[in-house]
Amino acid sequence: MTTKTSEPLWTWEALVAASGGTADGDAPAAVTGVSIDTRTLEDGNLFVALRDARDGHEFVGTAFGNGAAAALVRKDYQRKPADRALIRADDPLAALGRIGVAARARLAGDARVIAVTGSAGKTGTKEMLRACLSPHGKTHAPEKSFNNHWGVPLTLARMPADTHFAVIEMGMNHAGEIVPLSEMTRPHIAIITNVLPVHIGNFSDGETGVANAKAEIFAGLLPGGTAVLPHDNPHFGLLERAAKAAGGAVVSFGTSAGASVRALSIVATDGGSTVSVSLGGAGYEYAVGAPGRHLAENSLAVAATLDVLGLPAGAALKPLAQVAAPAGRGARSTIAIAGGKILLIDESYNANPASMRAALAAMATVPRVQFGRRIVVLGDMRELGHEAPAMHTALKEPVVASGADLVFACGEHMAGLFRLVPDAIKGAWAATSGELAPVLAAAVRAGDVVMIKGSLGTNMAPLVGAVRGLAKVG
Repeated sequence: MTTKTSEPLWTWEALVAASGGTADGDAPAAVTGVSIDTRTLEDGNLFVALRDARDGHEFVGTAFGNGAAAALVRKDYQRKPADRALIRADDPLAALGRIGVAARARLAGDARVIAVTGSAGKTGTKEMLRACLSPHGKTHAPEKSFNNHWGVPLTLARMPADTHFAVIEMGMNHAGEIVPLSEMTRPHIAIITNVLPVHIGNFSDGETGVANAKAEIFAGLLPGGTAVLPHDNPHFGLLERAAKAAGGAVVSFGTSAGASVRALSIVATDGGSTVSVSLGGAGYEYAVGAPGRHLAENSLAVAATLDVLGLPAGAALKPLAQVAAPAGRGARSTIAIAGGKILLIDESYNANPASMRAALAAMATVPRVQFGRRIVVLGDMRELGHEAPAMHTALKEPVVASGADLVFACGEHMAGLFRLVPDAIKGAWAATSGELAPVLAAAVRAGDVVMIKGSLGTNMAPLVGAVRGLAKVG
């Protein structure tokens, strides 16, 4: 959700000036928000016509029909009779970036901006920070995983001027992608949750390349800023050196001796985790409402950040008890079907070897007395390069350890894993999620827990839809 404000987000004059574009048409009284999607656009929004899978200029008319106050378009866009105010620019994406920079610049001097990156856990960490910071000041954070070349400027452009805490998520697939996002954001605190073998197919030097790409978050770190780093990660030394080279102080988190914020114990259950930490010579215990040890470990970065901000860690961490897993990242739904209920664990948004293991371990915490049969549905993990076959087959042990009773899989690389799992737990394999969906639906019965996980490019949505489609009506 975006931060709501009683004041208009932008005056027309300020928005046009920030964009670097040219106004065309009668000025609206004010602009209440910024949108790139006509399906979620609200009255009074600025519609930004970006080029992605489709050209946003095709939807300008729809945007105005849905209540847009104005549209940001290319200079050569041909005005239509029903169009309202326009901002014309050479490149709408670049203009959106300039608006984002202007939004960052207008924050008050005591506002604090926090940037979050990492191979996994960015969105969960962002949501935990949102929960903990909101009681202490107006907090702004992106919708969903708006963490790329358009997501970050969009998040900044949507940021009200009276924001006190901003949490900006940053992602990457290739080297060089985080630098402009960090320079645009200019964070006071930069968090790296972890460095894992994700997108390594795009890096000739493997995980080292990934670590260097994550360290790009320090490019925009403000003087006197702080890096919050994973002490247990094998690339901690590289990250620490990069942070210090950028002039940042370093605070670390983890379970090993030497971490600034150290977990003394993590007790993970089906209902969440209880974490005991040592922080600044004091001990604290808090609960994390979302299940999964990996989320509890990421909460240590949140504790470290709250401490850097000078907030009372013990009290400030209390909202974590109410945090739920984000949609597509472990969200749990109990669904009534014929004969009883099933538990759907939706991990369909993305996947890498570490997050696969974490999801399997979290599923294993579900008591069999509640849901007696465990069904695991796995799709290919993308961008692993030449290591992809081995990284998929290496999941055999965690799949078996999870107590899976049935395994369903889709995708070229998951075929290798499916061949290795014991025959007694083989459900079915298919080349695509669409082919697998009806087979999975036919196998699910009351009393099952169904965990679905795969990379975004593998498109696990049909499988989630197939399970949800079993819901009993009435």
